[in-house]
Amino acid sequence: MRFMRNMSVIALLAVASIAVAHADDVTMASGSVHFSTPSNWVGIMQVDGDPEVRVFQVPDPSPSASSTLARVSVTVKQVANMEDFNQYVSNGVAKAKSLKNYQASTKSQDDQNSFVYTADETGASYTYVERYWFRDGRAIQLRCARPTTSQAGQTWAASFDKNCSQIASTLNS
Repeated sequence: MRFMRNMSVIALLAVASIAVAHADDVTMASGSVHFSTPSNWVGIMQVDGDPEVRVFQVPDPSPSASSTLARVSVTVKQVANMEDFNQYVSNGVAKAKSLKNYQASTKSQDDQNSFVYTADETGASYTYVERYWFRDGRAIQLRCARPTTSQAGQTWAASFDKNCSQIASTLNS
């Protein structure tokens, strides 16, 4: 009888710990890059090697989500020095500028390796925020892409942007 009660308590604690989980921890680059994502984000792609990539779908609860894909990606690539890092950033910016209807947005003067822009993708306008860091011989890119307008509204967009900024804060430390 006591065994069954203890097992029930253990099972309840296990379920409770799952229910209160707010984030999923992600480790990349042999443990040198780590961050947490909200638990409702869905990992949709993982590439190991060089570059190493993780892509997460950010659920959009609106009907417009059937034709758009809000996502966040983190890419880690080995680079030899600052010159190679700058070339990596330049290549990323060139790729962004090649997107249909690319339009740069204003960015903070304090954040020289951050780029905000809009462009069209699959017939919809997207807002992109790309951030880059050079650390320990690695270029790290955080790319957040969401529909510029979603039927989920500004609250959802603000939550997406906040979660993206939280990952950036972690990657920047």
